[in-house]
Amino acid sequence: MKFGKLSALVVALSMVASLAFPTSSFAGAKRRIAVMPFKYGSVSAEVGAADVGTGIVSLIVTRLVNDGTYSVCEREMIDAILKEQNLSNSDRADSATAAKIGKLLGVDAIICGTVTQFGFETSNTNVGAPISMASGYIPFVGGLGMLGGMSVHKQKAKVAIDARVIDINTGEILAAVNGAGQSKRSGASMGGNWGGNWWDSSNFASSIAGEATLAAVEQVTGQLTAMAARIPDNQSLIAENVQGKIADVTGSTVIINVGKVNGLKVGDHLQAERITKTIKDPTTGKVIKEVTSPVAIITLTEVDSSTSTGNVDRGSSLAVGDNVKKLSATTDVSAILLTPVNTGTSSTNTQAPAAIKTGAKTGSKTQ
Repeated sequence: MKFGKLSALVVALSMVASLAFPTSSFAGAKRRIAVMPFKYGSVSAEVGAADVGTGIVSLIVTRLVNDGTYSVCEREMIDAILKEQNLSNSDRADSATAAKIGKLLGVDAIICGTVTQFGFETSNTNVGAPISMASGYIPFVGGLGMLGGMSVHKQKAKVAIDARVIDINTGEILAAVNGAGQSKRSGASMGGNWGGNWWDSSNFASSIAGEATLAAVEQVTGQLTAMAARIPDNQSLIAENVQGKIADVTGSTVIINVGKVNGLKVGDHLQAERITKTIKDPTTGKVIKEVTSPVAIITLTEVDSSTSTGNVDRGSSLAVGDNVKKLSATTDVSAILLTPVNTGTSSTNTQAPAAIKTGAKTGSKTQ
């Protein structure tokens, strides 16, 4: 799976996310989640004109938003990312892929799921089409007229949902939840015209399909709410550990290449660091470590979506390419010891000591 840069699209979406998920205070911050469209594993993706997976996700999102435990990502943002990435349903359910989508959306966790049952629970049928006789479960595919030669009399609707909560940093499945609902009433029809907005109508809620679906949704959302504390506050940690580089220096004014998208705001303090030594792997030549020294403290005066402007409060002789990192709000910036910048040519020699001349013996005296 190749993930290209989202360029302007991601910047625009991230700006919306920064407004939806403010990062000014991280103490007790709500976890930010995105609920992916659920797969419908029973028969097909749709019942009539209604997408079962999308409809059930809409019900789950509504309950999570109303509960207030989470900040829930807008469906439009999720749809835009999925369209840009051109992901199949199976790809979306993959934990590693879901984690990458979560990073693009700026959330702490992704919720993926499957509608495993959506139909009748019955023990009295005349069968003219294949069904699961072991369980007596008949998948619903749009109406009794689509069930072949089956004769169903006043049977109960049954819905089952499985969902997984995935950490966007590690791809780890933090929790697996499930819900199963059965209608209290019986009927020969699931009820409804199954139009595109049927899930949001009062008629759906009063149908036997609605009874079973809402019961399953309540179980799933209850379990998701109960496990909120198990989700790491990934976005707050990311926003507290912003790193970037200086893109321009004009007098005491500097411009850096990170901004609102990265969680920065006016008034934040940044520490500028100069690379004083680069250490490379002697075999591959790959850089394995950079040693830096703090050389200046910057206070941001203007923050755009992907860039920031600030003034140098302490230190001097900054240069394009110097590293910057955000300081915690509790850091005493006056106590940070800065390293004077050597304006001359600095030594960054990282080569190993010169080899001993051939024939010389270790520890031998010089003649």
